[in-house]
Amino acid sequence: MMALVLILAACNAPSPHFRGQSVTRVTVDGSVFDVRVRGNLAEAIRTNRQYAPRFGPIRDRAGFAMAQVSGCRVVRVTGDQALATGVLACKGRPRGWIVPTTALSYSCLEVSQWVNEGPGPNYAEFECDAG
Repeated sequence: MMALVLILAACNAPSPHFRGQSVTRVTVDGSVFDVRVRGNLAEAIRTNRQYAPRFGPIRDRAGFAMAQVSGCRVVRVTGDQALATGVLACKGRPRGWIVPTTALSYSCLEVSQWVNEGPGPNYAEFECDAG
């Protein structure tokens, strides 16, 4: 029984690289992520239950959440439906950017199936409103 409690308690624990970093909870179109940023990497842990999600839509939502928290462009997202890691390009980050610590929520509509502004995989493009 104690092992089950420990496993469940670790469901949204950060990976070793992100331990000690502040967390921002972000909801994007029904997916809830705990997002942490360290250097040019971001980690998004999906914390809500969803029936059989494919990584494609989850990857796109996680990438959007990472961009909102970091203030950077996300150039690549890897991982799976539960834990995604993003590579950030922060050259366009506004000066004095502070990682938000309050919960963020966005209602999104997919406007383009595939977008690619450089090397790497294609991503869906969203129009999102804070909600």
